[in-house]
Amino acid sequence: MSEDFKRDYEVGYRKPPKHSRFKPGQSANPAGRKKGMANFKTDLENTLQLPVQLSEAGKAKRVSTQQAALSRLKQKALAGDGRALDEALRLASELDDEAGSSGATGPMDAVDHAILTAFIEEVLSLHSDTMIPGDQDAADAQASGYKSKGSDR
Repeated sequence: MSEDFKRDYEVGYRKPPKHSRFKPGQSANPAGRKKGMANFKTDLENTLQLPVQLSEAGKAKRVSTQQAALSRLKQKALAGDGRALDEALRLASELDDEAGSSGATGPMDAVDHAILTAFIEEVLSLHSDTMIPGDQDAADAQASGYKSKGSDR
């Protein structure tokens, strides 16, 4: 081995040769992120605030992209789409958790419970035509405590 390659330190995993290490004060990405470039969160917020045209009850209406997406989710859930219903209930649960953590609200009162029960019954009634006739056990199980397949939340 020649004199040039003799080292007085170990080279290996996570120990690069001294000539290829960053020098003190040297950055791995000297250019960095450009000033004024928005991060993903800012881009998402701006995109969700952009207005779109929505047709509601035969009238054109301009709403934010976020409102249009939530309106579409509501329509799908009420039409009997199980995934949309799960997503709507998950979003409502997250919103309730956030409100509960701030201490603004307590447990669900009777009015809220009645509204939620009416909503579930309406969705189940839309599904009643797809159920097998005579399968009363499945209908009773769904009406007593609705929990869709695959929902662990």
